[in-house]
Amino acid sequence: QVQLQESGPGLVKPSQTLSLTCTVSGGSITTNAHYWTWIRQPPGKGLEWMGAVAYSGITFYSPSLKSRTSISRDTSKNQFTLQLSSVTPEDTAVYYCARGNGSPLSLMDYWGQGTQVTVSS
Repeated sequence: QVQLQESGPGLVKPSQTLSLTCTVSGGSITTNAHYWTWIRQPPGKGLEWMGAVAYSGITFYSPSLKSRTSISRDTSKNQFTLQLSSVTPEDTAVYYCARGNGSPLSLMDYWGQGTQVTVSS
């Protein structure tokens, strides 16, 4: 059974960089055809796909966030990381890591529980 767990600070100041890590257990992040994805949900809004790192290491980003987003991975720790720079209060959201199966925008078959991140001074 694949499990994903987000970790990182719950409070970030405006203009700083938000950094979250997703630790994966029960499966390798290098397994073929899996896309390790970051998704967020601002309060009162729908889910927003932010980007993904493929099993091959190739990264994909939402065009609206690409200039501020970086996704990387550490295969030795079976983890992948999100960095979102120059945050504003509009980046306040529950952030989820998830696994896509087959393509970067495929349906997610495993999700982390989500972590609340608040941007505030």
